[in-house]
Amino acid sequence: MKDIHIPVLLDQIIDTFINSNGLIIDATLGFGGHSSAILNSNKNVKILACDRDEAAIKFNLEKFKNNDRINIIKSNFSNILNNIKDHSDVVGILADIGISSYQLDSDERGFNINSNSLDMRMDKSLKIDAEFIINNYSVDELARIFKIYAEIKNPYFLAEKIVKFRQKNYICSNKVLSDLVGRNSIKNRKVSNAILVSQAIRIEVNKELNELEILLNSIKNSNINNAKIAIITFHSLEDRIVKNTFKSWEKSCICSNLALKCSCGNNHSIGKILTKKPIVATKDEIEFNPRSSSAKLRIFEIKR
Repeated sequence: MKDIHIPVLLDQIIDTFINSNGLIIDATLGFGGHSSAILNSNKNVKILACDRDEAAIKFNLEKFKNNDRINIIKSNFSNILNNIKDHSDVVGILADIGISSYQLDSDERGFNINSNSLDMRMDKSLKIDAEFIINNYSVDELARIFKIYAEIKNPYFLAEKIVKFRQKNYICSNKVLSDLVGRNSIKNRKVSNAILVSQAIRIEVNKELNELEILLNSIKNSNINNAKIAIITFHSLEDRIVKNTFKSWEKSCICSNLALKCSCGNNHSIGKILTKKPIVATKDEIEFNPRSSSAKLRIFEIKR
């Protein structure tokens, strides 16, 4: 299998870790593009990388078989720090919170709105897949995930449409689902209901927002210090979590805004935000890799 994924914001990630000296965690290895570039650009780092996709693990074990500076394990990225005994060795953490081109283009995975399947599990060992959700969730449950995970303005309309349709037709492909909810762009938006519904179901299947929040909490509660945290997101929900978390990490005083004076000690900051605004892809990168157009990179430097 050849390289089948183009890593986004690659130059910016290289620049982030170019002067690092120690262990970097690639929490979302994918098909190894970022890790490979980091290793090639900086001989002073080693990498602990993980992914929950068995296909990605198999690919990378072969890709990096002659490189002793990278250790690859199968794990949810939320759990990666539990695999390290001494967090003081960590000088950087990278997490690319998105689906790979391989996953999106593989018909059997069901991520694409034109797929003839409806799976969407990043880890095939998960018991519940997208097909189960679409054919078994109630109107209220479907509306909930459409509203929360895709910010759809008419969640109940789409949920009721799906439930009514499945009373006579079992839904077993993303293609059928997308035809049902609509492929045309929503007014004043560049996306369709098909894309948003697919996004919401994917997040529900893989518990993606929970994974991100657990990862960020584990970083804060660790003894990691003098390290850069680089997070790439692809939609507003994830970016909002990272943005707000980084702001809270930088805040020294955590007293209520109603407090007359500080009583918390004013010593709660664990570092500083290095990107006041998210880094986005250049026009040249977007032209070369259109999927990079929605990528946003935020970087935080931990200095406790």
